Amino acid sequence: MVRRLLVYAGLGVAALAALGVVAGIFYVYTVTRDLPSVEALKNYTPPVTTRVYAGNGTVLGEYARESRIFVPAAFIPKLVAEAFTSAEDRNFYHHPGIDPSGILRAAIKDVGLVLEGRRPQGASTITQQVARNFLLNSDVKFSRKIREAILAIRIDATYPKSKVLELYLNEIYLGEHSYGVGAAALNYFGKSLDELDVAEVAFLAALPKGPANYDPRFNHAAAVDRRNWVIGQMADNNYITDAQAAAAKAEPLVTQMRALGSQAADGDYFVEEVRRQLYGKYGEKALYDGGLQVRASLDTRLQNYAVSALRSGLVRYDRRHGWRGAKKHIDAGGDWHAQLIKQSNQSGVESWKIAAVLGFEQKAIRIGLSDGATGTIAYDGYKWARRELRNANVGAAPQKPQDVVKPGDVIYVEPEGKAGEYGLRQIPEINGAIVAMDPHTGRVLALSGGFSYASSQFDRAMQAMRQPGSAFKPFVYAAALDNGYTPVSKVLDAPFVMDMGPGQGLWQPDNYEHDFLGDTTLRRGLELSRNVMTVRLAYTLGMDKVVPYPIRFGVYDKLPPLLANSLGAYETTLLRLVTGYSEFVNGGKKIQPSLIDRIQDRNGKTIWRHDARACEGCDDASWHGQQEPLLADTRQQIIDPRTAYQIVSMLEGVVQRGTGVSVRAVGKPLAGKTGTSSDSRDTWFIGFSPDLAAGVFVGFDNPRTLGAHEQGATAAAPIFRDFMKGALADAPPTPFRVAPGIEEVAIDWRSGNPVPDGTPGAIMEAFKAGTAPGEENAPSLATVTAGDTGPAPVAASGQAAPRAPVGSVGEGTGGLY
Repeated sequence: MVRRLLVYAGLGVAALAALGVVAGIFYVYTVTRDLPSVEALKNYTPPVTTRVYAGNGTVLGEYARESRIFVPAAFIPKLVAEAFTSAEDRNFYHHPGIDPSGILRAAIKDVGLVLEGRRPQGASTITQQVARNFLLNSDVKFSRKIREAILAIRIDATYPKSKVLELYLNEIYLGEHSYGVGAAALNYFGKSLDELDVAEVAFLAALPKGPANYDPRFNHAAAVDRRNWVIGQMADNNYITDAQAAAAKAEPLVTQMRALGSQAADGDYFVEEVRRQLYGKYGEKALYDGGLQVRASLDTRLQNYAVSALRSGLVRYDRRHGWRGAKKHIDAGGDWHAQLIKQSNQSGVESWKIAAVLGFEQKAIRIGLSDGATGTIAYDGYKWARRELRNANVGAAPQKPQDVVKPGDVIYVEPEGKAGEYGLRQIPEINGAIVAMDPHTGRVLALSGGFSYASSQFDRAMQAMRQPGSAFKPFVYAAALDNGYTPVSKVLDAPFVMDMGPGQGLWQPDNYEHDFLGDTTLRRGLELSRNVMTVRLAYTLGMDKVVPYPIRFGVYDKLPPLLANSLGAYETTLLRLVTGYSEFVNGGKKIQPSLIDRIQDRNGKTIWRHDARACEGCDDASWHGQQEPLLADTRQQIIDPRTAYQIVSMLEGVVQRGTGVSVRAVGKPLAGKTGTSSDSRDTWFIGFSPDLAAGVFVGFDNPRTLGAHEQGATAAAPIFRDFMKGALADAPPTPFRVAPGIEEVAIDWRSGNPVPDGTPGAIMEAFKAGTAPGEENAPSLATVTAGDTGPAPVAASGQAAPRAPVGSVGEGTGGLY
């Protein structure tokens, strides 16, 4: 009976065992039958950061959902691989995807964790982590661990260890917006992988367990302990010597968190415009995941000069028009520091600091800073702060600090003078933009769309539509020079009145100076920015002859043929206007403005170039005496190059003798034109050297007068001057290139009459060959003179407009009156 019972029991156990095996096989089959194929790992293309580089290789900006730099296996340094395998999977090179000994160790440890009510840690190898991260999920389930182990074995059997490590090291999140070791090395240490030392790679290898737990900014001691543990593991595995390990452990852990985004002086306007263009061209996924490498046209040296000049000019204007008072207030008698650190610095200027007024010491203001330090503002640091009045006027200069601030006021200050001394600052209410361009290619070399991106993200260089005022005049004069006029042809500068039609009243443009010069040469009229003679010239020519010029130059897409538009009444952008002026100085060649030189995909293939010309022979492998490759000039000729040079010469006169005379202080050959719209709402200076064009706009975002005495010459031209001083500081004086077919004749500047060479006050005037006064092809005076007004200008109704007293409009008026 006993034997029979034992037999039955044995058969039962065997049956149960068989059933268990069958059930186990069925379970494994059930959880693994839909396993994904490991072939999916063959074409691993993770999201990669799109980067924008300046001309000198500086990183300007980055666009990404996951900040990642993909590093192929062949370029992963041996030291990096050794550190991560020591920390995460010491038997990586010897196991078949799973590590049985590691599983046993972890199982024993996990029993204790479960008994303590804590989450088990598991014993995933690097290969298992690859399986989980790429093909599965992170559910804490036994079924997932089975699937993970089987996939790990398959992965190990399919791919070499180097491929598995490549997948792991490029996918893993290491904190500080870093996906993969390439991005982590850059973001934590500002280095590439091959530049890291033992201590640095050990720190990166310490992060997978919990990047937030070992962030050295918040948990420095824990980060050092974990790093040193990794160093010890590397020594135990004989990857480094004991001496190297000791030296690495003694090394201080110092990370240099790299700022994301723009890496140049307030290049955010530029970078944001590049982002918009990339988004429009390639879409969201390519922009944020595609790893595009964008070579931008920005020159960081010129960008620094541009930002500095614009900010200084806006601050100068702002100080001329007074102090608007503190925008915020705290309790100076309480814990002022705790209150102050809650205030944000929205100036966008690195050297400006937030401060609280604590009290007064005779004529000085005592202040506290957000770092807890204190300082003073002497009288010289706030004496500019006259009270702002209506219509851009100001009150009297302050006599004591109480005239400017009171205790508890939150203000901006900037260090000046001795340590602890500061000057009072305020974010200008006025704003503006500056653009610099290579006039021969259209490459935008510098761009700032406002005082700072932190204070306003609206880009006034690319997006603001404003009236150019007198900056439009060169296009009127170019039309005249192409239609029989010369620079010494005379136009009457005298009152001009036009009937606007039934019930519309009269339009009566005036000169800024409220006087008239009579018969005046085109050159003198442009140099002095005479409004009335420009209107009369456009009237005589016909606006149908003027309109095609700014359209051809890209200043407008369309322009109504209204006479007021001869004075810049129709709105455009700063970038378009700078492009148009560039096409004068480059000899009348059409260019396309561009912020991007070249775009490459993640594999380095060029997918777009600004300069699309083919260059045969440029990529020859070697030089064997052949001629240097020549690139054809494919730019469209949009104006007679002789006319273009005559405009350049006349605009050079604007700087030498006219409304842009302040720019002459640069001491290099420069040309340009001021612009001011009605009531001084928009002010401009657009100009160039032979190889650098630049433009400045200054105005309020909600257009209003800048003040009765403000114009392009006072608000915008000094900014252009300061920029060009820096930009051309090391450049030799280069004269403007004279177009073929131009002859220069000495003339009297006022009368336009020829004079002997060397005559005092004479200038060299540019004429198209044969058109100088007295030459065979010179136009007759009757052909080109608008001085004889004849009947009064006639409106569309056909009725003669009465001659009436002239109303007042600004230099470069931009409206109908």
